[in-house]
Amino acid sequence: DAAYLQTQLLIAQKKEAGIQLQAEEYDLMAAAADLDKIKEVNANCILMANLQQASSTSRTSR
Repeated sequence: DAAYLQTQLLIAQKKEAGIQLQAEEYDLMAAAADLDKIKEVNANCILMANLQQASSTSRTSR
């Protein structure tokens, strides 16, 4: 009957919304992992630049 179909429709809509939320959570987790990798690369670049600067400074002060 109509009430049963309405209930089934609501259940299906709730499941679909849950699946969409889960997919968005995975997207956010992937973005966070990408951001962590970007931060790591940036830190490595800064470290390398500092080491290069320290190396060239020590060579010129001899």
